[in-house]
Amino acid sequence: MRNMNEIVRQAQIMQNKLAKLQAEAEQKTYEASSGGGMVKVTVSGKQVIQSLTIDPEAVKEGDVEMLQDLIISAVNEACRISRESLEREMQVLSNGIRLPGMF
Repeated sequence: MRNMNEIVRQAQIMQNKLAKLQAEAEQKTYEASSGGGMVKVTVSGKQVIQSLTIDPEAVKEGDVEMLQDLIISAVNEACRISRESLEREMQVLSNGIRLPGMF
């Protein structure tokens, strides 16, 4: 029974650390750009877009499809950076054990 209590205690410690990591992730921001910096996106650690900046030169030619592609590319890259950063932090927290369903 003593081992079971220790396992429960360790699980609670891990749960508290995970909750702290998730709260910290919400406060972090990640930025990515595309088109040589013509489109810049900032997302939160929860992968919510916080800002989108478009250089006026990007719309000068009137190529809407290119602008759409640049926006999609920048958003996807910012989300990828955010996700990979959180995954790295999770691996450190869990001593390299991949926890299924976690991010």
